Amino acid sequence: MKMKMKIVSTIEARMTSSRLPGKPLLEAAGRPMLGHLVDRLKAVPSIDEIVLATTVNAADQPLVDLAADLGISAFRGSEDDVLLRVIEAARSANADIVVEITGDCPVIDPEIIEQAILTFKAHKVAYVSNAVVRCYPDGMDVQVFALDTLVRSAAMTDDPFDHEHVTLHIRNNPEIFSQIHMIAPPEQNWPELGLTLDERSDYLLLKHLVEHFQPSNPLFSCLDAVRYLRAHPEVIDLNKDVVRKGNT
Repeated sequence: MKMKMKIVSTIEARMTSSRLPGKPLLEAAGRPMLGHLVDRLKAVPSIDEIVLATTVNAADQPLVDLAADLGISAFRGSEDDVLLRVIEAARSANADIVVEITGDCPVIDPEIIEQAILTFKAHKVAYVSNAVVRCYPDGMDVQVFALDTLVRSAAMTDDPFDHEHVTLHIRNNPEIFSQIHMIAPPEQNWPELGLTLDERSDYLLLKHLVEHFQPSNPLFSCLDAVRYLRAHPEVIDLNKDVVRKGNT
């Protein structure tokens, strides 16, 4: 038995998004969005390693190259079976605990991630997330679970939808997989706010945010963003018409 459980953050990212192709490489403050996300994950004390979980599609080679430049691992797997891709990416890094992040959350708050990890470690549950009970702004989503739990879930379902949406089977079966759902404190409770990179208008808002806080506060928190946007509603208008898809 290992003395210390290895905590690995996986980042699901690819270049062939239907709504915003190439979005991980879009720049803000002279740095690709994926770079901003990696900076934030590196600021999480409990994370031991970061691995990019991308696909075997040739279009994703630039992401593999960027991962090397950023000093993180990269794993290339199935484009459609994202569940399997995350499992294999986590295995490639010898993960015990997985911190699952999607590449469209470039301004996720490191403190929220750390809170989720500490919550998971402090309780005997299979799954911890702040993305099931919608209360945090969209784009602050983190999920924490043991790799063994994800492997068990994958073995229990052949539904393509479950394999496209990594933790859907876990979330839909709380009687099998015990769960804790984190709730945002009142001052960060804004589920209608979109801080996720889905469409071009999202990019414009996120770019504005990143460049507003550079260089004095590059790892600005969720609360920093919320306070700024409440004081500047004209910025929120940039992506107010985006229709969000379901969660991964």
